[in-house]
Amino acid sequence: MIEITLRKSETGVYNGFLAKGHAGFDAYGKDIVCAAVSAMIINTINSIEAFTEDAFKTEADKESGQIEFELVSDVSRESELLLKSLALGLQGIEEQYGNQFIKLL
Repeated sequence: MIEITLRKSETGVYNGFLAKGHAGFDAYGKDIVCAAVSAMIINTINSIEAFTEDAFKTEADKESGQIEFELVSDVSRESELLLKSLALGLQGIEEQYGNQFIKLL
């Protein structure tokens, strides 16, 4: 199962996430849940890097399927919108495929 913790600041603004695990929906290379989550996460990080000036740090471990992302500067409106979009997409995947494959914490 993929577990994703969406992180917010004390003021309720999204400022990062921790995703870990593998969905186990299908065999490696055929797992559409893992592929969808990975694509959304990578696109969000790439979009924040390309379209904002916000500073961030990220760490990834392919073996465990863990990726951690944290904005380390003030969160721009653009980054907040991109992270809200990620949350919305992940919620849709969870609703579609069930929390035995993906669970938002």
